[in-house]
Amino acid sequence: MCTNRKIVWSLVVLSVLEIGFGVSSITLGAVGLRSVRTTMQKTQLGDASPVWSGMCFLICGLCGVLCAIKRSGLIMILFSACCICGLIGGILNIQFVRVLVKRSDGLRSVHLGALSLASLGIAGCTLCTWLTCRLASTEQRRMFLEREHSLHHSHEMTEKVRRTSSLAIT
Repeated sequence: MCTNRKIVWSLVVLSVLEIGFGVSSITLGAVGLRSVRTTMQKTQLGDASPVWSGMCFLICGLCGVLCAIKRSGLIMILFSACCICGLIGGILNIQFVRVLVKRSDGLRSVHLGALSLASLGIAGCTLCTWLTCRLASTEQRRMFLEREHSLHHSHEMTEKVRRTSSLAIT
């Protein structure tokens, strides 16, 4: 069975990887934009998409690290929303860059790199979403057990007080 600590560490590792994918995608997108502008080509819609999807991956990774540290319900919801935005950003990036790969310029390797990073980012967002659901489930189970233990303890204390008060009366 997967423990809470394993889930948290897996989430941290995936979030750091997601941050790396985001920074790499932003860098690759900036290189592609600069190359397009220096060669005086007309910029197309997908030229900046690696930058935007990289921003989504970067924010997703940062929220994942925050989620692993805080582990509150609202942070988990925020992180899940960021993962969904990362998925959407990555899918749109693939759609836009796929058209650019067909262009006959010297940026084919940059575009293929952007496609690869987008695919890895999408996979990372998917795994992070799954891990967040697992983490939320284990946290919910832990809180339930703590509440049950607390109720059991208060029930024992009530019985002890009753016994003590009945002995004091007699």
